[in-house]
Amino acid sequence: MKFAILSFPGSNCEMDLYYAIKDIIKEDAELVSYKKDSLDGFDAVLVPGGFSYGDYLRSGAIARFSPIIKPLQKFAESGKPVLGICNGFQILTEAGLLPGSLQKNVSAKFICEPEKLVVNNNKTMFSNGYDFEQKITLPIAHGDGNYYADVKTLRELEENNQIVFKYWNNPNGSVANIAGIINKKGNVLGMMPHPERAVEDILGSSDGKGIFYSIVKTIKDRGVIYE
Repeated sequence: MKFAILSFPGSNCEMDLYYAIKDIIKEDAELVSYKKDSLDGFDAVLVPGGFSYGDYLRSGAIARFSPIIKPLQKFAESGKPVLGICNGFQILTEAGLLPGSLQKNVSAKFICEPEKLVVNNNKTMFSNGYDFEQKITLPIAHGDGNYYADVKTLRELEENNQIVFKYWNNPNGSVANIAGIINKKGNVLGMMPHPERAVEDILGSSDGKGIFYSIVKTIKDRGVIYE
């Protein structure tokens, strides 16, 4: 299968994703510029972390107006998997593909450290490789990772089982310990922790592989892939 990895000015995690897919997951991957106007021929899209456009206005707010966003929205509407990591999560909320917003960490400091997560929903195309309530360790690296949703939105997330990952210790103050959520259709996941930085034991954890293998399994089970 073929992954598209979007690249914005200021992105700095696209190569981490590229090598995770190519070298560890053993699937095809291609870097796709923010200037492109099509995502035809791809089975899944990954939106990487970093500081798109320097986060000069608000994290992900300027990237949301890049030419690639309309094709991304169309891709998501088709039901194919879209994964946004860290700044990618922020971009997905700004683009209206996920509810809520990402605010400053409660400490007002940038946090870079491994964090323990709990798999809150293992029935998604991104988490079916894990057990329910399995504890995994993934690194975080963000200053604006404090997920916020109003009471109504939070209730909907909980009722629809859209909260996929929760923090064990909640390092950034996110409401309900939220580390990652999906849309109602179940094909768009946004998460602040970095699974692509946890695909080999030498990195401190290989727990991130489960997310990518879950995507691959889902797509190949459907039997419609581009190769």
